[in-house]
Amino acid sequence: MDKYFVTTPIYYSNATPHIGHAYATTIADALARFHRLKGMEVFFLTGTADHGQKIERKAQEQGISPQELTDENVQKFKDLYSKLEITNDFFIRNSDQENHWPGAQALWNKLVEAGDIYKDSYEGLYCVGCETFKTEKDLDEDGLCSDHNTAPEKVVEENYFFRLSKYTGKVREVIETDTIDIYPKSRKNELLSFIDSGLEDISFSRPKEKVGWAIPVPDDPSHNMYVWCEELSNYITAIGYGRDEKSFKKWWPADVHIVGKDILRFHAIIWPAMLMSAGLPLPKAILSTGLIISGGKKMSKTLGNVISPFEMIERYGEEATRYLLLRHVHPFEDTDVTWERLDEWYTAGLVNGIGNLASRIMKLAEQYLDAPVVRPEPTSFVQEYSDAFNNFEFNHAADYVWKKIQELDERIAEEEPFKVVKEDAERGKEMITGLVEDLYIVGRLLKPFMTHTSDVIKKAVLENKKPENLFPRLS
Repeated sequence: MDKYFVTTPIYYSNATPHIGHAYATTIADALARFHRLKGMEVFFLTGTADHGQKIERKAQEQGISPQELTDENVQKFKDLYSKLEITNDFFIRNSDQENHWPGAQALWNKLVEAGDIYKDSYEGLYCVGCETFKTEKDLDEDGLCSDHNTAPEKVVEENYFFRLSKYTGKVREVIETDTIDIYPKSRKNELLSFIDSGLEDISFSRPKEKVGWAIPVPDDPSHNMYVWCEELSNYITAIGYGRDEKSFKKWWPADVHIVGKDILRFHAIIWPAMLMSAGLPLPKAILSTGLIISGGKKMSKTLGNVISPFEMIERYGEEATRYLLLRHVHPFEDTDVTWERLDEWYTAGLVNGIGNLASRIMKLAEQYLDAPVVRPEPTSFVQEYSDAFNNFEFNHAADYVWKKIQELDERIAEEEPFKVVKEDAERGKEMITGLVEDLYIVGRLLKPFMTHTSDVIKKAVLENKKPENLFPRLS
C-alpha cells in the first residue's frame, strides 16, 4: 500500500492556540483525509514545542513549572483538535522523554560523527520571543525585532555550533533543482536569494544555567540543545528515529512539511542541512502558508482584532469552521479575515449553498421516489479536484465542489423537476434520481473538508430522507 506522511509545524505551547494553528492543522487534516480516500496509508503528525527560554520565563511569571504551563496549553490544543475533528495519528511533544529525547540526542550524535558540531564563544543578539539569534539586518530601524517589537538581548556565551556554512552549496542545489519542492514557488526564489547572501554557522546549544528547560547535550550536561536544533527533529523522532528503526524507515521521508512563512528558512535551509549531515533522506515538499490578518493588520489583542478559532466554532459550528478555513483562507498568500466576511461566507456557501441544495433535492426524493437510489459506485477523483489537493490549493479543491453545487442548483431551476414530475411521473422521477445521485457524489467530495456533513448527506440519500437543517441561519 502506498504511504503518505504529512506534518504540521510543532507549535509553541506557551499560549492558547490561535487561528493560524487551526488553519495549518486543518489543511493537514484535509490532506490526510484526501489521501486516505485514495486508499493510501497515512501518517499525520502534529505536536507542540514545550522547551525554551520563552516558556521558562512565562512559567516563572505565573509561579508554576514549565511542565505545568505546557501541559495546560497542550490540553487546549487537543481540545481544539477534537472540536475540529482532526485525525492526527500522533501528537509529539519535545518534552516527551520517551518518544522524542532518544531520537533528538541520536541525531545530535550523528552531527558530531560528521564533524559538524564544534564549541566556540559567541556574541550576538537573541530574541526570546522568536527563540532565535538575530543579525542587524533582521531588526528594524530602531533595532527591534519586527515580530515582537522588542529589543533583542545581548548575549556573550560559549555554545556548540552547527557547520551550516559547509552545506551552503548542497542546500542551494536541492532548493534550485526542486529536490525539495517549495510551495509557493515565489518563496523558492526568496530562499535562494537568502542562501546567496551567505550562510553562517549557527548556535545549536545554550548553557544550562541560561536555559534549563531543554534537552541535555549528549556527553555535556552543562549545555542544553538549542530549541530549533531539537524541535526540527520531531519530524523523525515521532515516527521512531532513535527507538524504532522499522517504523522510521517505513514513513520517512515526509511527503510534505506544512509551515508558516515565518519559519520557512529553518525548515528549508537548516533542517535539510542537518539531514544531509546525518546521512538521512530529505523531505519531498515544504508548504509555506501565508498569514491570517484582520482588517488589513496583523491580529493582536491590543488592536482588538483577534479572531479565535474557539469563538468561530461557537458561532458557526465545527464543520462550518473547517469550511471557512479551507475554502476562504488562501494557502500561500496572506488572507484578510473579519467577522463580517466570515458571516457572508457562511451564509452564501453553507446556508444558501450546500444546506439549501441538500434540503431541496432530498425533499423531492422523499416525496416522489418509491425507494432510495442505488449507492453510486465510487470512482476516481476528477483531475481538477485531485490536482488542487496535490498542489496544496485547498481553496480551489473546495471551489470545485461548490461549482458542482451551483450546477445542481442551476439544473433544478432550468429543468424544474418539481413541475415535470406532476405532468410526467416517470420522466420526473428520472430527473430527481439523477439529482440525488449527483448529490451523493457531492457528499463524497466533501469528505476531506466536512466529514459529518458528508456522512449526513450520503446517509440521507441512502435512506431517501430529507436531512435536518444542516446550517441554520445566523441570529
